[in-house]
Parts: sequence; structure tokens; C-alpha cells
Amino acid sequence: MKQIFAIAVVFLLFTGATSAQHFNIGIKGGLNAYSITEKSVFDETLKAGLHVGLIGHAHLSNNFALQPELVYSMQGSKSIDLNYVNVPLLFQYMFDNGFRLQAGPQFGFLVSAEDKNNVDIKNNIESLDIAIAMGISYVNPATNFGVDFRYNHGLTDVSKNNGPKIFNRGFQLGVFYLLNHK
Repeated sequence: MKQIFAIAVVFLLFTGATSAQHFNIGIKGGLNAYSITEKSVFDETLKAGLHVGLIGHAHLSNNFALQPELVYSMQGSKSIDLNYVNVPLLFQYMFDNGFRLQAGPQFGFLVSAEDKNNVDIKNNIESLDIAIAMGISYVNPATNFGVDFRYNHGLTDVSKNNGPKIFNRGFQLGVFYLLNHK
């Protein structure tokens, strides 16, 4: 039921974005530093990974935009590999100098889960991970290239086991290119 609700919300926001004043698409990719922990994201289980995907960018006004994304993301920890298709829906405040502040929900759909011995543990992990994403980005209007730094704070206990609650939490640093950006 949670997945159906999440997909409906994503669909409605994408539909609203396409009717905005100006809509363009782009590509993105970069590095992740994630952990699944009940504690701070800064612990010994921090794992490096990659993310790659598509960006939609809809100007709602001169200073406000909605940026839905569809991103494959390697997450987890040093002992568990979790791979997701994430759908962040970022609300942005755009400054006149190319900088943007952004925040919004992120819906993560589990693709695969393996422990350090390559044993499939997908049945032990929740299939939907909801997070809050927040960060800053910069786009160069002359080249349409940009850089993005983001923190994703998981809200969903991703473990189906009766142990301690664990959450996906991590940082992303990436680059992007917007097509037909104005």
C-alpha cells in the first residue's frame, strides 16, 4: 500500500511539473557516501558508491523550481550492499547567480540487497525507503553544467528484523547537465 501511495504522489508531482512555465531535462551522476545505521551517518560503516540518473527541472516562477529526478543509487554500508532507484522531488529556491537551495522528499525503491558474502538479503529489507533530501547546487548558465551536494536523511527503518532500527543516511556529490536550460 505504501508503494502505491508513493507512486501516486510521484506521478502527480511529475504531472504538475510538466505544466510549469519552463521544463527541461538533464542527466546526472556522482559519488555517494552512505551508511545504514541507528546512529550518526559519520560512523565506521560509511560506504562509497555511485549514483546516475535523469533530472527534470521545472521553473515555477523566477526564483522557485521543482526538480524531480530518477536516480539509480548504490547505498548501504561496508557490510551490506543496497541498490535503489530513488525518486527525489526537490523544491528549489534559485538565486540570480546560479546557486540553488533545495529540499524535499525522496522515495527509494529497493532493487537489490546483498551482505558482504554476496548472499541475497532482499527479503530482510523494506522495499520502500522514504527520506528527506536537502542540499545546494550550482548551474553555470553559459554551459548548462552544474554541481550538486546533498544530504539524504532516511526516515524509514529499512530492516524487517526485530533488531535495532536502521536508516539509510548519506551524502551525494554529483555533476549534471541540463538540456535546453534557460
